[in-house]
Amino acid sequence: MRINRAAHIPWAMFVLVATVLASVFYFAKFHPQRMPPGLRLFGEVPPPHATIGGTPLGLIFGTISLGIFVFAALLGMRRRLPFLRIGHVQTWMRAHIWLTLLTVPLILLHSGFHLGGLMTTSLMVLYGVVMLSGIYGLVLQHKLPTLMKDRLPAEIVYEQIPQIRAQLCAAAERLRKTYSREPRGETNDRSLAPAAPTALSTAVIPDVSKHAVLKTPSAAEKPMGGGTVRGTQVSPAAIVDSDGGEETIVEPAANDMSEVVLAKFIEGQLMPFLQARRGDRLRLGNANEAEETFRHLALRVSASYRVRVEEMQGWCDERRLLDLQTRMQHWLHGWLFIHVPLSFLLLLLTAWHAFVTLFRY
Repeated sequence: MRINRAAHIPWAMFVLVATVLASVFYFAKFHPQRMPPGLRLFGEVPPPHATIGGTPLGLIFGTISLGIFVFAALLGMRRRLPFLRIGHVQTWMRAHIWLTLLTVPLILLHSGFHLGGLMTTSLMVLYGVVMLSGIYGLVLQHKLPTLMKDRLPAEIVYEQIPQIRAQLCAAAERLRKTYSREPRGETNDRSLAPAAPTALSTAVIPDVSKHAVLKTPSAAEKPMGGGTVRGTQVSPAAIVDSDGGEETIVEPAANDMSEVVLAKFIEGQLMPFLQARRGDRLRLGNANEAEETFRHLALRVSASYRVRVEEMQGWCDERRLLDLQTRMQHWLHGWLFIHVPLSFLLLLLTAWHAFVTLFRY
């Protein structure tokens, strides 16, 4: 939620006015010598050893803060129970932000700017962690959507990312099986027997990018004369008609070394990268290193196989974009795993602190 919208201005003004009023009451009550004579309130100044939190005004500050904590905890319930229709969710969020910020001056005034004993010190430390995590999450929600828009060509539904990654792995596995053939055997005269030609149809490898939303330049199809294969022009001489009338690329046996190179690359680098839980730890997870790797790979295979090199490069580009969106989503929501549990712990300890203060002392 952005904080520079007009809807936040009334809340900011309310917090500012409430802070000024609370400060005036505090100094007029406990430090009247610092106030003009007309603003000095009635009542005795507490002795030096007494805690301000136990005075009527201090209890008012503490009770208001506890009420705000309870209200802030109800935000999660309001999100999970939309049928209640108690105010708009955006209104609840703005109130959550600004009212919890109001607790900062209220708690400082309630404690008299002192930490106190072990229990109150622990409460203040826990409160500080909760507030800092909340501010951190607010900044992330303000900045990350713009960053994601700039760095991602298109954002997909987060829940679909595992499915798209599985499609990329399936396509790579099919390509691996295509090139994983038995090596050529030797005849009785110890000459190498020619291997059977490999037929690679445009329908062999599924167009994964049609399923994925994150498009990459190398994954786009380009129209070409003499047949269309994703990303690379194929020589018309390499295209024949099969029995079903489908255009099929027939590679000569002289290109077997290219197939060996591609098979080793798929087995050793492509599959581990596409199957890895965190691809950024591998060589293909770095865009610059991946570009250099595929450039060298394209030089090691014949021209008719470079279409598959570009195909695999497109898969890696998409996988890196998926990983980037996953990391950003974790940044965007991961802070809640710290903020929410500690907020409920703070609420419980604050309620216990109020009970001990009122009924044990």
